[in-house]
Amino acid sequence: MGRLTAQEKQFYKDNGYIKLSNIFTEEEMDEICTEYERIFTLKNNPGMEAAWEGNDVKKLAKDNQISVHSVHNLQYHSAVFSIALHNKNLLDALEDIMETPNILLHHTKAHDKPPGRGAPYPMHQDYHYFPFKKHSMVAAFLHVDDSTPENGGLCVYPGSHKLGPLEDHGVVTETQAYHYVDPKKYPVEKATPICGKRGDIVVFSYLLLHGSYLNLSDRHRRMFLIQLMSAEDEPVSDIHKSLGQGWVLRGRNDHRRATMAERFLH
Repeated sequence: MGRLTAQEKQFYKDNGYIKLSNIFTEEEMDEICTEYERIFTLKNNPGMEAAWEGNDVKKLAKDNQISVHSVHNLQYHSAVFSIALHNKNLLDALEDIMETPNILLHHTKAHDKPPGRGAPYPMHQDYHYFPFKKHSMVAAFLHVDDSTPENGGLCVYPGSHKLGPLEDHGVVTETQAYHYVDPKKYPVEKATPICGKRGDIVVFSYLLLHGSYLNLSDRHRRMFLIQLMSAEDEPVSDIHKSLGQGWVLRGRNDHRRATMAERFLH
């Protein structure tokens, strides 16, 4: 699957997300899964902990001890993920969804929710982490495992992207910022679960309210996420700059500056 039908394009416009299947072949998924497991095993260290903090998260976790391990910018760890970023089926679909031939990378990350204690995430908009002027930013969420609410799967509020940026209700500490919306107005319990098979990809707007469930099952819930933007868009402020940000995955970036003074900047 690559190009979207007219009905699929309309579904995305109406709902702010769409689930796609058969983007990667079984052989490609085998390679991604093998390399994913190798990286998480090899790099395992306490600094990979990425569970959010605060009373709202504790309530959502039902006072369980929670954890999620995270690795960012996987294309700097293995060429398998560099190749995945240039998958033609994926970029064809993204071109239709984003309505631009010029697609740039913002960052990549992978989260592994362990069995029995996988951390939940309150409903949030990615906008608060990296606001852009034209709101072109989307995420492509690849299921590395079969995912359901029981093992900590994704959930969304369909159509919530039309609300625009909502008030941030999150927690900011000296070292971290956890951005999410008011859990009383937008509880995870009332969200729509998105179940996915290994290899399914959910593409969603960074304005879409999304979160994920607590994993108390005996299964992992692993995902690989690619955050992308249009070359015609620009950030509201100079925050959340990631390795590889601005990498042209399709088309061109005619707005990229070309001066010797900026040759070392990313």
